[in-house]
Amino acid sequence: MNHFADVNWLAVLLATVGSMVLGMGWYTSLGKQWMDALGKTKEELMPDGKSSPMPFVIAAVCQLIIAYFLLLLTRAILDTSATDIQIWDAVMVGAHMWFGFILTSMVLNHAYQGQKVSLTIIDGGYLLGVVLVQGVILGLLA
Repeated sequence: MNHFADVNWLAVLLATVGSMVLGMGWYTSLGKQWMDALGKTKEELMPDGKSSPMPFVIAAVCQLIIAYFLLLLTRAILDTSATDIQIWDAVMVGAHMWFGFILTSMVLNHAYQGQKVSLTIIDGGYLLGVVLVQGVILGLLA
């Protein structure tokens, strides 16, 4: 249970910021394809013409939670302290979490929702990027 102690919150926060920056770039460059895959227009997502900050707040909280658990799981799986984590370790744990939990859950939900495969590829690719970026930052700083 000592894995819950001594969390490097600066590393967790920087991993969160890093994955948010990735999201800005990812969805800025793939925005049109994402909207097409989603099957919605900008007007449908923003009926009053204004974007709400709430999705960004929710994204930041979720990515903070992902970074926190990526750190905890990397330490627990490797049975190591926070200072012994290597970049490759955190990246591999993140990639396995993505494939085993994130991607499979997304594929399952998108299949039942009748979503396009392209939406799963865009969103799934982004979430892979999240855990990889966070893994690198946590591996460097935690």
